[in-house]
Amino acid sequence: MTISYNWLCEYLPVQPSPEELSVILTAIGLEVESLEQFESIKGSLEGLVIGEVLTVDRHPNADKLQLTTVNTGNGTPLRIVCGAPNVAAGQKVVVAPIGATIYPVTGEPLTMKKAKIRGEESEGMICAEDEIGLGSSHAGIMVLDAALQPGTPARNVFNPVQDWVYEIGLTPNRMDAMSHIGVARDVCAYFNNLENTSGYQVKLPALLELPKADAPLTIAVMVENTTACPRYSGISITGVQTAPSPDWLRNKLLAIGVRPINNIVDITNFILHETGQPLHAFDADAIAKGEVIVKNLPAGTPFVTLDEKERKLDAADLMICDGNGEGMCIAGVFGGLHSGVTEQTRNIFLESACFSPASIRPTSFRHGLRTDAATRFEKGVDISGTLFALQRAAALICELASGRVASPVTDVYPQPKPRTEVRVTWAYIKKLSGKEYGTQKVQHILRSLGFEILETDSEGLRVSVPYSKPDISIPADIVEEIMRIDGLDNIEIPAQVLITPSITARPDREAVREKIAGYLAANGFHEIFTNSITNSKYFPPEVLERTVKMINNLSADLDVMRPSMLETGLESIAYNLNRRNEDLLFFEFGKTYALAGDNKYGETEHLSLYLTGRKRPESWLYQAAPVDFYYLKGYVGNILAQLGIRELQWAEAETAGLQHAWQIKVRGQQLVVLGAVAPEKLKQFDIRQPVWFADINWQAVLAALPKKDNFYSEIPKFPAVRRDLALVLDKKVRFADVEATARAVKSPLLQHINLFDVFESEKLGANKQSYAVSFTFQDIRKTLTDKEIDTVMDKLVKAFETQLQAQIRK
Repeated sequence: MTISYNWLCEYLPVQPSPEELSVILTAIGLEVESLEQFESIKGSLEGLVIGEVLTVDRHPNADKLQLTTVNTGNGTPLRIVCGAPNVAAGQKVVVAPIGATIYPVTGEPLTMKKAKIRGEESEGMICAEDEIGLGSSHAGIMVLDAALQPGTPARNVFNPVQDWVYEIGLTPNRMDAMSHIGVARDVCAYFNNLENTSGYQVKLPALLELPKADAPLTIAVMVENTTACPRYSGISITGVQTAPSPDWLRNKLLAIGVRPINNIVDITNFILHETGQPLHAFDADAIAKGEVIVKNLPAGTPFVTLDEKERKLDAADLMICDGNGEGMCIAGVFGGLHSGVTEQTRNIFLESACFSPASIRPTSFRHGLRTDAATRFEKGVDISGTLFALQRAAALICELASGRVASPVTDVYPQPKPRTEVRVTWAYIKKLSGKEYGTQKVQHILRSLGFEILETDSEGLRVSVPYSKPDISIPADIVEEIMRIDGLDNIEIPAQVLITPSITARPDREAVREKIAGYLAANGFHEIFTNSITNSKYFPPEVLERTVKMINNLSADLDVMRPSMLETGLESIAYNLNRRNEDLLFFEFGKTYALAGDNKYGETEHLSLYLTGRKRPESWLYQAAPVDFYYLKGYVGNILAQLGIRELQWAEAETAGLQHAWQIKVRGQQLVVLGAVAPEKLKQFDIRQPVWFADINWQAVLAALPKKDNFYSEIPKFPAVRRDLALVLDKKVRFADVEATARAVKSPLLQHINLFDVFESEKLGANKQSYAVSFTFQDIRKTLTDKEIDTVMDKLVKAFETQLQAQIRK
């Protein structure tokens, strides 16, 4: 929110300095993020003076230059070389003497110095309007009123506006401060509390009697949807003349970053930032049948907005229509192309309404129209302020655009809104604020903010909330108002803070996540955060049947909650590959979403790994090798090992979007799916190099964590023994089957199983292969004997022969 210091002070009974006001605003919860000076003319003509040209002679060394002497009121005329064709003796001009700085409309600032131009000394410059920021003309020097006195500061003649502009970081609930009057109301409350008085009141502009038109222009108003539009006010004004706004209005808007357009539009923008009430002006002659109807149109109805784009309306979009039922404006959001004010407009219908936030916000996002009006309506406006803003704007239109009021004020308000009532106890105020406020101080602060005290007792008080604060509805809101006006800095910090140590549930989810994130980051992975809302086009129909769809999606490309982590990660990979970042290791903690029944939804937490490119940069020492399944498998295995998860069960899997996929289970529960991203999925994202993906079900991993910590265990004192076997097996038998069979023997002496060679040959037989497997045995209590090892090996051989039909190569 942008606030002008000069503008704000018009409503204040006192005028603190810009710096003091900045401190006050921050103290009452309107945090000032920046304070910058605004100048209607850059440099504000500082150092420039009015001069009188005494003499003009031809320059001896240049045909297009003149030698002048100029009286600037300091007693000694200045010698100035001038190239303007219109310079003449007796003229009153703007002079930039030595030391003054000018700020041209284009180009860099220039500080005047004594100079020689073609051999003749020059002690300054006689200025054209574009050279000092007063206009764009460079046809010649400015010739001023002959009555001006030499030596008069130029700023006293042109009166450039200087202002200070505050950028306030408003929280979404502070709709009441989205205007200059709203901020002034808070500042007055601050001074009332500071000085324990009620003397500081906002100086509201007076509403004068409006000039009446000779002929009436009646526009009938009908509101069909009173839920979306609880109040609609309007007035007709005839004989308006669209023209540029006066300087005072233009400068007010420019100071807060609003571009002036014409007097009608500028007045509506001025009222918006003065009162917080959005207005809209219609060309009354374009309103068919002289009727304004507030209603919804059928879904798919085309409507052309002011930006000349045709939009398809939703059935929930509230529209301002004419007597033929044709849309003229998307209510509270954006005007239509054919009903707005133009240079030819002579009669207008001025609208001041209150629209429901629940109606405006979805419409604004649905069409991508984030206007000033929409951002105010979606937070709630002061429903009691529509008439004041309407009459204030009508008065300005009559004053600045020669308008005449041609109708009484129309005010459709079928169900007047009751004021919200809130009860809060003294004990709750102390508990939430941490400060003991006096009961009189609390009432004084609330009255200064416009609250009405309905009743008080020994327990607390009940208040009626002003319409200007539609966000206040619960006791905590009342406490916030008291605290910020009294000053958050005035709440003492106690000398002692008593706390009860918290007990963290085991496992500590955050600690586990931080541990794994640290491990991955230390191994070259980069953490990414992708959008949980994604594009439905990525998924086949059978997946979309279980997908959570957005009702009010921000765009056509963001319309579903992601059912899979793969697609949003591939978007990040494609983005990087398109920028020649080709070696990528990404990880992401995120959630997927799915329908879990009627009006029920499920969320699943994931840790996903994405690998593509090379394992290490190209080097003279190492050949560049691409990442592969085993590279991904190693990281997945290490993550599970870091968490103390053992006895992994590997099995092939079929997963959408992956090929050659495997799954890892622990005690029958699937924890991980990993594999290569399928070519058709890569093509969807225009990715031309292999990508490997692992999806770790983080909720299942947390559930599988050991109940006890992994404590240090002493390094065994007794040696381990290795035995090797060469097993001839059918090609369809996987090493995972060999490992599972060996573990099924359940020998406490068997510590490790490792596949160190795979051999295939016709000599082994058709569809046969040989696995060379090592078995490591160890007993932490003693040295193993050959007999003990042979006993276990015999059991293993027998299991392999009977369960896997293995042949033992001798």
